[in-house]
Amino acid sequence: MTRRWLFADQLGPQFLDRPDQPALLVESRAVFRRRRFHRAKAHLLLSGLRHRAAELGDQALLLQVDTYDEALDQADGPLSVVQPTSYAADRYVRGRGIEVISQGRGFATTREEFAGWAAGRKRLLMEDFYRWQRRRFDLLMDGDEPAGGQWNLDHDNREPPPRRATLGLAEPWWPVEDDIDAQVREDLQRWQRDGLADFIGDDGPRWAPVTRDESTAALDHFVAHRLADFGPTEDAMLAQDPWMAHSALSPAINLGLLHPLECVHAAEQAYRQGLAPLNSVEGYVRQVIGWREYVWAVYWHVPEDYRGRNALDARGDLPEWFATLDAGSEVTANCLGSVLKDLRERGWVHHVPRLMVLGNYALQRGWDPRQVTAWFHEAFVDGYDWVMLPNVTGMSQHADGGLMATKPYASGGAYINRMSDYCGGCTYDPKVRVGERACPFTAGYWSLLDRNAERLRGNRRMRQPLAGLTRLKDLPELLEQEHLRGDAAP
Repeated sequence: MTRRWLFADQLGPQFLDRPDQPALLVESRAVFRRRRFHRAKAHLLLSGLRHRAAELGDQALLLQVDTYDEALDQADGPLSVVQPTSYAADRYVRGRGIEVISQGRGFATTREEFAGWAAGRKRLLMEDFYRWQRRRFDLLMDGDEPAGGQWNLDHDNREPPPRRATLGLAEPWWPVEDDIDAQVREDLQRWQRDGLADFIGDDGPRWAPVTRDESTAALDHFVAHRLADFGPTEDAMLAQDPWMAHSALSPAINLGLLHPLECVHAAEQAYRQGLAPLNSVEGYVRQVIGWREYVWAVYWHVPEDYRGRNALDARGDLPEWFATLDAGSEVTANCLGSVLKDLRERGWVHHVPRLMVLGNYALQRGWDPRQVTAWFHEAFVDGYDWVMLPNVTGMSQHADGGLMATKPYASGGAYINRMSDYCGGCTYDPKVRVGERACPFTAGYWSLLDRNAERLRGNRRMRQPLAGLTRLKDLPELLEQEHLRGDAAP
């Protein structure tokens, strides 16, 4: 039987055609030498590969080599692979004559299905795609109508955080590290010590699942203990509660250990049984079967030169204090410092700190979207090329000129103040834009608009903000202040 090459994001049982199929798993040190990954991400990938090899036993060939070419030289007989999830990996396996089969076994939507849906449409609106997904998978549907009579309950899911330090929920389900994890950590330390790789962030203890059993346990725990509270505060942030009510299952899903349909069916069952309210379940279903699948499909649908788009002509380099997650006491802005700390410790923060703190700051500073996208790929344990290219280049940095979002996702400090507890006790005041207490997000927002006023003038959704820009009497002082601030840690 043809041996199946399992990439590190293809670890679930669905990537083998039959339970006894021979498998090839490859650890390539060159992958970690080319990019400076978060140490927790490197740990997760290697732990996942080694745990899968241990599960498969003699059925698996695990090769620990420098390059993929070395592994292919050592692998006996013909190989096949489920279509890889990145342009580069897809080109690589096809260029070496490896049989590529059945795309997207970790997804619910194929390229052909998305292309069929997209044909003839002037705009590829995610909301339209989401409704199509709901219908074709019969998700949260009562006959031909959406459960509850509405497709989108987002208006119920925008509450600010409560006036307490945490939501008070049970934490997500955590795995217990084993000897494989210990060996991975030892190897990563040795590679860095010997100059074979460099990493950012901290490693340990491992919090994300790396096996099918761990992943189903984490899914069951989320549905039973956290899903019901997910919806209302899914956009809120608390400094002492990085998990909030989020599932934290994206690493397991992106490793191929959970299928997205499996996750949303479990959530729908909770709703049907009266264990979780509709707004929480609909919000979760929209994230998984709507947004995640949409991003996956857009990655393959847009031309590959999408990566080079830079509609706002942002050319700045990421400063080291940001890129290495090692700002320490340099960052005095509570929101940015807290989020960078969380990311350094875990390689993960939920979608709002990603978009409205990290991405928002990079957008305001005018950093090169290619560098920002690569950094998000490397710094997050659930970051892959297909995830971050549309999410960061398009949604976060508006470098595609509006394909993913109709206007830049930028805001001043007022949004962060409303949706978090970060601003209390901060050195900066979100209402102040000039002076010692000027919030870097509030001042940065107006600086961004001034820098891109001509580019954004034709966007009807930007008319009101641009009109507000013309009324700022202290704009010259603000722009001089932000010029002097430059890329120093705020």
